[in-house]
Amino acid sequence: MQYLHTMVRVSDLDASLDFYCNKLGLVEISRKESEKGRFTLVFLAAPDDEARARSADKAPMLELTYNWDPETYTGGRNFGHLAFRVPDIYGLCQRLMDSGVTINRPPRDGHMAFVRSPDGISIELLQAGEALPPKEPWASMANTGTW
Repeated sequence: MQYLHTMVRVSDLDASLDFYCNKLGLVEISRKESEKGRFTLVFLAAPDDEARARSADKAPMLELTYNWDPETYTGGRNFGHLAFRVPDIYGLCQRLMDSGVTINRPPRDGHMAFVRSPDGISIELLQAGEALPPKEPWASMANTGTW
């Protein structure tokens, strides 16, 4: 058995691509539009998985499914969350915050943080290797909303 991808339905493809690619740093691997099915599929990978995602081996990817006919999606929290290992949790959280993304659970411990996508999907960020030493402003930052 091989893990292939996680599919998330999105209501605004442009806003979702801005979040996942421009802010979080994922890379678009492929895109498929189905006129008959009235949907667009966009497959994304983490930068360190890009070469493998483009190969026959296929690294696990995130599939964004955009249905062309408007639909209201609920229950982003009961989906659970996506998790990404990152080389510098403080740097990424700062970049996300500077881009207008709310840090729902700050990386107070230098190890874990949570943010949400434009569609309310929880994204867990985990520091690669050992936790970084606690650092301000993160160490004293309160939680915001839910994750």
